[in-house]
Amino acid sequence: MTLEIITPDNTLFSGEVQLVQLPGLDGLFEILNNHAPMIAALGKGRIKLQKSDRKDHFIEINGGVLEVMHNKVLVLAE
Repeated sequence: MTLEIITPDNTLFSGEVQLVQLPGLDGLFEILNNHAPMIAALGKGRIKLQKSDRKDHFIEINGGVLEVMHNKVLVLAE
């Protein structure tokens, strides 16, 4: 699936991933390939993403909004 993490200033990440773990307002949740469409608010924390190399990569955010649709995950982060 495709993940794009953008802020008002720049793009933090854009590429293919296997898994994305996000800090929701009520706790952590994960998005995997072929996830159902959804929109969610995000809290302060770390986004964990796993690329095809199966290594975990982390990006800190201060909150934001998530949209999942057609195997694309879009994060509008602060």
